[in-house]
Amino acid sequence: MKLNRQSVLEDIASPPSLYDAAEEAEPWFLPPDDPVDDLPPLPRSERGRIFDPADWFAAQGALSGDLAAAVLVQGRLAERMAGAGEGARLRLALEEVAELGWWTGARFGMERLALYVALRVGAGEDGLALGQAAWAVRRLTAGAEPGAGGWRAGLAAFLGFEGEAVDSLAEVMAGTEALHPLTRAALLLHGWGLAGENRAARELEAAVLAARHGAQGAPFLPLALAGGTALRGQGPAEARLAAFYRGAEQAGLAALMLLDRVALWQRKADTALADLSGKTPRALVEVFARWPMVSAPMAEEHTQASRAAVQRNLDLMTQRGVIREITGQGRYRVWTAQL
Repeated sequence: MKLNRQSVLEDIASPPSLYDAAEEAEPWFLPPDDPVDDLPPLPRSERGRIFDPADWFAAQGALSGDLAAAVLVQGRLAERMAGAGEGARLRLALEEVAELGWWTGARFGMERLALYVALRVGAGEDGLALGQAAWAVRRLTAGAEPGAGGWRAGLAAFLGFEGEAVDSLAEVMAGTEALHPLTRAALLLHGWGLAGENRAARELEAAVLAARHGAQGAPFLPLALAGGTALRGQGPAEARLAAFYRGAEQAGLAALMLLDRVALWQRKADTALADLSGKTPRALVEVFARWPMVSAPMAEEHTQASRAAVQRNLDLMTQRGVIREITGQGRYRVWTAQL
């Protein structure tokens, strides 16, 4: 029976859920941790002094030029995304989350992430990391942003859980209404790191929180597409904000360049396949514009064409230089657009 797909983003969206597996007990043969290194989380009052909104407001004023440059790029990106469609939004989210893996340490190829998000296959030993990455893709492409309905309620709904950590971050964000959304996004990024809970996905969650809250009309604020400068700020508020603004500007420019390359590829692909009849070639072009990596089962599911028709058109597109096969295997092959 054929599936009736109304929206790719609707397919991958899901209600908030806990995705973290239960922590395993430490093996009995390991020595106990040094109590000197096992420091408790900072008290709330201390966190409040580190993230004093007045300090961040002053830093924002000192870096007004950097903020304006980042906002300009984000405005251009929002304008492009408004007419680009959900495929571009999904592709940018996949690219962003794959790049975030280099920051969080959960490194896996783009083809594995795309296959997992599309078909929930290929998890293996990285099942937990891929599940967390799929959560990030869903949060970047759908749902309310983390401040909706008040910080405590909004953060709990966005993250999918409540508790001390959420309350601590809500306290950090209280009284930040005068700050620009990009500045508040930087606060979210760094505040979650001191929220008092050592979660395995904390760095990924922090980046996704910042990316969604800092979006200026775009689906999300890219932060990792140009190397992750925005994620690496250290020191006082001004140093952290300078890195965040600069990194957001660079990542926004990288996103615009990617959209330009995909649009150019689509025009070239349409020209190269103009003599082919039927709906499958055009449908495959849309699939490759939407997904960075595509397998034959993915193409079959999203085009609703037969396996034979999909394989025949994939071979034709490869022969004409529209796409290329990247695995070098005879089975379980994966293709990508020849951007």
